Amino acid sequence: MTGVLIAGAGPTGLTLAIDLARRGVGVRIVEKAETFFEGSRGDGIQPRTLEVFEDLGVLDAVLAAGQAPVPLRIHLGGEVVGERMMAEVVEPTPAVPYPNGWFLGQSRTEGILRDRLAEFGVHVELGTPLIGFEQDADGVTAELPGERVRVDYLVGADGGKSFVRKALGVAFEGTTDEAIRMLLGDVQAEGLDRACGHWFAKPEEPMSGIVLTPLPGVPYFQFGAPLGEGEVEASLGTLQARLDALSGGGVRLHDLAWSTVWRPNIRLAERFRDGRVFLAGDAAHVHPPTGGQGLNTGVQDAYNLGWKLADGSRELLDSYEPERRGVAARVLKISTELLEKYTEGADDAYERGENTRQLDIGYRGGPLAPEASGRIRPGDRAPDAPLVDANGKAVRLFELLRGPQATVLVFGDGPAPEGARRILPAGGALSDGDFEDVGGHAFAAYDAENGRQVSIRPDGYIRGLTA
Repeated sequence: MTGVLIAGAGPTGLTLAIDLARRGVGVRIVEKAETFFEGSRGDGIQPRTLEVFEDLGVLDAVLAAGQAPVPLRIHLGGEVVGERMMAEVVEPTPAVPYPNGWFLGQSRTEGILRDRLAEFGVHVELGTPLIGFEQDADGVTAELPGERVRVDYLVGADGGKSFVRKALGVAFEGTTDEAIRMLLGDVQAEGLDRACGHWFAKPEEPMSGIVLTPLPGVPYFQFGAPLGEGEVEASLGTLQARLDALSGGGVRLHDLAWSTVWRPNIRLAERFRDGRVFLAGDAAHVHPPTGGQGLNTGVQDAYNLGWKLADGSRELLDSYEPERRGVAARVLKISTELLEKYTEGADDAYERGENTRQLDIGYRGGPLAPEASGRIRPGDRAPDAPLVDANGKAVRLFELLRGPQATVLVFGDGPAPEGARRILPAGGALSDGDFEDVGGHAFAAYDAENGRQVSIRPDGYIRGLTA
């Protein structure tokens, strides 16, 4: 019997399928669309998602295909008046190896994830909509075209219009603002420097304009343009006319590869679980594009859920909704605040702070992380750190954590459970003062008062500290 059926083959569904397949869980992933999505849509990959991708074995491909953030060149009234970065470039540290975002069109990210999934013998089933389902105490019976499938669990990763969520009758709480509309898509632009993004606006309205950002590996720019009340057509002509009015001409647009009219649709599912059926990604929460949070939050939903489905214990399955719904609510608040800055014309509307990197997301005080004192606590993200193995070879803490298993780190030469990873100082016995040096800077606050053993969840968060 298939263990898990995933409806929806976007980044969320693909991430979950990879995580389950590498754990040996039987998984099928179905997609109602007849063809794979082609377009940039969610093109910003945040630092925490890069860490997830490293664990899943796709980071090298993502880095090779994408690009680092580029400066945004400001054009006012047809004149270049300066450049600015959307986010401060941060240097890597031992604890945070990927401190900056990365840009890659969503369709190319999905292609990399599909290739990784295929390595486990699992392929997306296109043109296969989920038609219906029923669940009981022992499993879920799902109806697909021409067949009925019995599975342990069903996961709806089928987007903002989720069939699974609607069939469950789960409320999708939030708002849709019809007063704000933007034309988004991918287009080729002759006459634009691809070394940077471009912002075109009028001098008297500098924060109301069109943005075009180069997409790595393809000849397109991703664009965003506000639409007026009388403009309803997502067309090349609409975009060219608006750009000409702001730039004074000189840039020719052609080959509109993908476009959509976007309205602020900010919603959060009332619940993320109903028995053996779970919601993840856009099926559970939809975000404005400001802050680049939607794709990343969905990927991390999947990363949180995969190991819990593989385990199947009540404690872990019950923890998914409280952990991830709280995160989604927080991230929606960040995205909404950035959208408000944009609509109000704030000078920093396109700047992204540390709270968009998702490195500070954690589960302190949650169902798997009881309250504790100390700088490092259950529920915190386990940081990276440089180490040296018994042969003197440089290794990283993330290398010890990589894979589908939970990990126990034992600091010092005391008793250790079977399979634990022992962390010793470079030389001599370990004393309280040595903890700051163990693992670079990662566990600087992990001292005798807080204990000497750390258990780390398969998704890279600390589960326990023991003496």
